Amino acid sequence: MEIIRNEQLPSVKGPEAWFSGDVRIDPLFSKKEVTKAAAALVTFEPGARTAWHTHPAGQTLIVQSGLGWVQREGGPIEEIRPGDIVWFAPNEKHWHGASPNKAMSHIAIQEDVNGEVVTWMEKVTDEQYTK
Repeated sequence: MEIIRNEQLPSVKGPEAWFSGDVRIDPLFSKKEVTKAAAALVTFEPGARTAWHTHPAGQTLIVQSGLGWVQREGGPIEEIRPGDIVWFAPNEKHWHGASPNKAMSHIAIQEDVNGEVVTWMEKVTDEQYTK
């Protein structure tokens, strides 16, 4: 058994290369030698969002609070609320973040495939975000 104490995993600011706006990442757990999954609680201030990206094994989001938006390439922007669970298929290009006027927090879970977890792409433009 291992207990990871809250203070052992400090909050970090979401890197500007991967996010637009103010984003905080609170790591929850990392992959172990015998596991593949890792998770973090990600908090987006109003208007903040990820860049377009994919995950080789897909990604699961569990919305914790607020009001968010998600979009897969070619699809409409969808609203997400607390309790909603979003699944992105492996290599599905997508983004997610807060709505323009309300912050949003979600747990993001993804798995490692051959050492890769995510492929970051171009940022979501203001025009794409407000469609």
